[in-house]
Amino acid sequence: MMTHAASAPRLLPPDDAERLVLHNEVHARPSARIRLPALVVLLAVANDGVSRGQECEHLRRLPGQEGLSVEALQGNFLSLRLPQCRLKWERHTEFTRYTLVQALPPGAGLGAAEPDILSNLALPEGWLAQVPGRTFCAIALAMLTGDLADPVACVQQARPWFGSSMVVASLMGSFSPAMVATDFRVRDDGFERMLVIAPPDTSDMRAGRISQRLLELETYRLMALRGLPVVKALLPELAQAEQQLAQITVALEQKAMSDQAMLDTLMSLAARVEKAMAQHGFRFSATRAYDDLVSQRIAELHETPIPGTQTIGEFMQRRLSPAMATVASTAQRLTSLSERVTRTSALLRTRVDIATEGQNQQLLEKLTRGQELQLRLQTTVEGLSIAAISYYVVSLLLYGAKALKSAGVPVHPEIATGALIPLVLWAVWRTTRRIHEKLHQGH
Repeated sequence: MMTHAASAPRLLPPDDAERLVLHNEVHARPSARIRLPALVVLLAVANDGVSRGQECEHLRRLPGQEGLSVEALQGNFLSLRLPQCRLKWERHTEFTRYTLVQALPPGAGLGAAEPDILSNLALPEGWLAQVPGRTFCAIALAMLTGDLADPVACVQQARPWFGSSMVVASLMGSFSPAMVATDFRVRDDGFERMLVIAPPDTSDMRAGRISQRLLELETYRLMALRGLPVVKALLPELAQAEQQLAQITVALEQKAMSDQAMLDTLMSLAARVEKAMAQHGFRFSATRAYDDLVSQRIAELHETPIPGTQTIGEFMQRRLSPAMATVASTAQRLTSLSERVTRTSALLRTRVDIATEGQNQQLLEKLTRGQELQLRLQTTVEGLSIAAISYYVVSLLLYGAKALKSAGVPVHPEIATGALIPLVLWAVWRTTRRIHEKLHQGH
């Protein structure tokens, strides 16, 4: 029997091809349900050059995952239930995150002195070390339940858990707050340590949200800081480029260099600046985005200070903000340098255009003078041509008159020919003028 929902007519137009994908994005990375006490281990690796196929091949080495397909990893999120733990795989643009949730080892409770919490991971031996990619973040987060009536006393109990390091701690949440403590230090095993003490009535869902916010906070902090080494390497080159541009501007003002030499230098500088922007523009944009995410995660913690310790937000403000300001100012300097190079190029082009116009004007004047000389020469040649043609015509008339005289016609050849010379000159001149007029009408 068909249900009403299955038989009901569709009330909407056909779905857009991306409707369900975009709608379900909000559910793409749900918080884990964590039953306290628990150990949460995070490994984040840079996935540049690592394919989903390689990551899938590595996940198949886990117990019961031999049949895992690459298609299962296309959604960028996968949760695997293993015999003694749960493993969550998440692929992001620049990194892949593996999150392990298992029972907290014995002896790792509050008051323990630097307990060994990583020797009994519920994973095949060596599996974590063989994850494809390069480690940039690794965190061991222990989550306990305890009495938080005296937060200062809890901090004192938590200090031995981190050894002699300075501890950053605070209360999280407005209602029934939990306490978080960490020292933000990487130990010899490659992991940072965090400790969360939650009230006994903390639900599995809330414990999952707390762990997710803390782990994302540290992951995004380190991703934001990836722009700092880029900036430190770029600063000397940027200062040199700014100095070179200043020298070009002075040379442009004082006309101390030829336009061609200045143009070559400026084009080389512009190419270097654009290359730097192309290489590092994404890193600067990503740093801003990750820094915004860090600020959001800190705000979501709703921290309350504990006397005698810094909160995570205060620690981040003092340590992370200067680095982010350096990255932002360097990105702005690079953009400003590109704009200044463009303006200087425009000034140089204007100067070259003006010089070119002057050269064209001089060339035009030379051409005009040449045409005038050519016209004068042409007039002179025409005069000579009229004289030469008239001479030949008069010679022909003289021969004709002599022929008539020899035939018995009473004519004096020289006198008759001399009398016709003005008429011949006028006829030749008139004929030449008509030819010129026809040529001009044809053009």
